[in-house]
Amino acid sequence: KPFVLDADEPPVLLGQDQGANPVEFVLHALAACLTTSMVYHAAARGITVESVESTLEGVLDSQGFLGLSDKVRRGYKEIRVQFKVKSDATAEQLKELTKFSPVHDIVTNPVPVSISVQTA
Repeated sequence: KPFVLDADEPPVLLGQDQGANPVEFVLHALAACLTTSMVYHAAARGITVESVESTLEGVLDSQGFLGLSDKVRRGYKEIRVQFKVKSDATAEQLKELTKFSPVHDIVTNPVPVSISVQTA
C-alpha cells in the first residue's frame, strides 16, 4: 500500500519544519528497527516484553553538510540510544536482541552506495 513521508528542514536550513528532516528519519528508522528486533526475538525466545520506550540522540555538526569545513563529518558522529523496557529479561539479554536489527547494521557498517544522475 503506498504511503507518503513528508520531509522538511528547520527554518535555519531554509525549511518550514513541517516534517522530520532526513537525519531525523535515520534516528526514527533506527529506533523502530531496534525495537522491532528486540520484541520479535524476545517473543521467539519466550521472553515477555510488556512495554518499550526509546530515546535517541544524534550528535551532528552542520558545518560538514553546509560545506563550511572539510574536517567535519557530514553525518552523525555519534548516536546514543536509551531504552526503558518492562520485561522479564535482563538488560543485557534485551541489548543482545537489538543486534539483529538490519538498520543498526546499516548505520554501523560501511554500505556501498552507487549514485546515478541523468539529466533531461
